Amino acid sequence: MQPTRNLIVILGDQLTPVLSSLTEADPARDTVLMVEVAEETTYVRHHKKKLVLILSAMRHFAEELAEKGFKVRYIRLDDEDNTGSFGDELARAARALKPERIIVTEAAERRVVEAMKGWETQIGIPVEIRQDDRFLASHAEFQRWAEGRRELTMEYFYRDMRRKTRLLMEGDKPVGGRWNFDAENRKPATATLFRKERKGIKPDKITKDVAALVEARFPDHMGSTEGFSFAVTRKDAEAIADTFIADFLPFFGETQDAMLAGDPFLNHALLSFYINIGLLDPLEICRAAERAYLEGDAPIEAVEGFIRQIIGWREYVRGIYWLAGPGYEHRNFFEARRPLPDFFWTGKTDMRCLSTVIGETIDHAYAHHIQRLMITGNFALLAGLDPYALHIWYLEVYADAFEWVELPNVVGMSQYADGGFLASKPYAASGAYVSRMSDYCTGCRYDVKQKTGDKACPLNALYWHFLDRHADKLSRNRRLAQPYATWRRMDEGQKAVYRASAEAFLARLDAGGAV
Repeated sequence: MQPTRNLIVILGDQLTPVLSSLTEADPARDTVLMVEVAEETTYVRHHKKKLVLILSAMRHFAEELAEKGFKVRYIRLDDEDNTGSFGDELARAARALKPERIIVTEAAERRVVEAMKGWETQIGIPVEIRQDDRFLASHAEFQRWAEGRRELTMEYFYRDMRRKTRLLMEGDKPVGGRWNFDAENRKPATATLFRKERKGIKPDKITKDVAALVEARFPDHMGSTEGFSFAVTRKDAEAIADTFIADFLPFFGETQDAMLAGDPFLNHALLSFYINIGLLDPLEICRAAERAYLEGDAPIEAVEGFIRQIIGWREYVRGIYWLAGPGYEHRNFFEARRPLPDFFWTGKTDMRCLSTVIGETIDHAYAHHIQRLMITGNFALLAGLDPYALHIWYLEVYADAFEWVELPNVVGMSQYADGGFLASKPYAASGAYVSRMSDYCTGCRYDVKQKTGDKACPLNALYWHFLDRHADKLSRNRRLAQPYATWRRMDEGQKAVYRASAEAFLARLDAGGAV
């Protein structure tokens, strides 16, 4: 048996056969190390379905590598000799295999990268950390783009990514004569019997074993493994992607900002889980969407909107995450300190918009981007909830949440806690927005048409209360000129009623009362 030349480390979100650490790998002389470690499953209380997705996908990927002839040293969470620490498991593997060097693709999250930088000193073997080329923009490329800009507007970064990938381009011009068709993608949804049925993947033995392990080991984490139907192999993830392109992409654009109780998925892709752990190639998915447009199977507004989310927003927030640097998670521009209410874990609130979205999150480990931004995020912003606590909650409860993508979305986009480093304005809205874009207000105990009082939708008074209490920081924001002009024109009596109504609601929230 040949000695190990390279020990190739693969993380749980690097389940990609063309990973940079596997470039030039020799199955006869190299060994792959994959580890399920307690510290990664418990550093936040991940949703049970999220844990099943990642651990089962890791086990399936290890089998895929073994079928290609690789020697795979795989450490399971319940192995008796598992030390529970990635660094300790790496050291143990190095002692056993005595490799010449360790090769790894750079982790997506800062805390793991910092650990990687210490491996060589800890273990005493050369460590090569390779760039993760699954992203379009390297750290250096994003820094060059951001350098000298007064505002880091995603739209301009997105246009550069379009030029780089040549997606939806005709020479130097965008297809259709416009870069962005978002104005066509803001329609409310209506219930329909004609939307195609979502078909998940039936769990195999590996997945069932993982689910049993998760239920036994993490009984107090959110959700249940019951009904788990995520893809955990590349083949199944690709089949789900093909189904999205054929059945849902044509209608994706027009309803991407809409919300319906009882129809949590609408026409959304539900592919972020697989892209973020490496089962799907983001550029390949975008090219498949582009083909659907070119072949007349999906309209430009749907395809452009979908591609923008991946090569625009996804790449942009990754760039922001690394550019912002350490401590970004603790930024708190509005000095919001209120703890998250208990209903963030139970869904038990009379506010139907929140109970619906949180209930679906508990069931599916998923909510689409508008539900995250304009329901749970909007409430947290208006109510002054602690943005760091909210960041941890999002990281825990969504199966596609990894810090590099979740943190800028919460701290920067949703809570404006970075003071405008990412977004140009806070995304704050009253109940009118929720009523316009969803059916959540129907049957709610609160009346969205009432502005103040115990029976009024709390978002109405909270909206004006938020603008009022942060006027010193926001009133000069050009994108908030209209609401502040409205507030200034309002008579003092009406302002006082709004303040009193919001403060009464917040007092009930603080006291743990029913809201």
